[in-house]
Amino acid sequence: MRPVASLPLFVAAAVAQATAGPYGQCGGIGYSGPSACGSGYGCTTYNPYYAQCYPGVVDTPTSTPSSTSTSSPRTTSTTRTSTSTTTTIRDSPTTTTRTTPTSGSAATPTTLEPGWYWIRGVASPYFHSYLQAVVPTAATTSSPSPSTNAMLSKPANAGQFNIVSGQLVWHRFSGQPPLYMHVENPADKTQRKLRTWFEASQNTYGSFAFQGDTLTWSVSDINRPNNAAWLVCAGDELFVNTGAFLYQTPAGCFDHTIHSYGGSTADV
Repeated sequence: MRPVASLPLFVAAAVAQATAGPYGQCGGIGYSGPSACGSGYGCTTYNPYYAQCYPGVVDTPTSTPSSTSTSSPRTTSTTRTSTSTTTTIRDSPTTTTRTTPTSGSAATPTTLEPGWYWIRGVASPYFHSYLQAVVPTAATTSSPSPSTNAMLSKPANAGQFNIVSGQLVWHRFSGQPPLYMHVENPADKTQRKLRTWFEASQNTYGSFAFQGDTLTWSVSDINRPNNAAWLVCAGDELFVNTGAFLYQTPAGCFDHTIHSYGGSTADV
């Protein structure tokens, strides 16, 4: 009878595997994994080859009675307002409506969305300079993924972020996929500064966390004196500081810690 006793565990595991995790893939040509998303996430299609579980997107299928098996062509309509974009996709006999918040433009939203934070410096010369990047307008999940260096700069272009499963996620708008902060994996583990950048794929080196409101990054193969130490260097570009904070700072760089901020707008 022991195999019978293990049946609930097997069923629970099967159910868990049938749901894609936050920001996980949920569809696309050639994809064979889970197509359903967890609570609070909707499966959003970005191109024929990729769909992703994204927060704040609600899929609401409604059945329409049909007396025949004949299918109708797909029709799509989009309505944009100052606060949202609503896309209705009709595939007989199913209608799906998706609503995506749009606060400001996709690249430079002006109002903080619930569940996200600004990230900024709190000391001179980058006092209230905000985490962001110059994102190519054609950024998609195509291969290779577009990438752009992380930087601290003007509040008007501030990004909105949170940490999900050790990933620093950049929340974007108008149906655009999120971007993830990446950290350089150096061959020389004593390298003093590590490049950071954003791209559509998830980071594979190290893990991000908040300690209070302070952003940290850690990895098992580098013993950092201070996981909250960052450097801002030429071009306002952001680097991980693998050395001591405020000690032997590389030329042309400034030591900083960076912090989350939950105000409704990015303050000057």
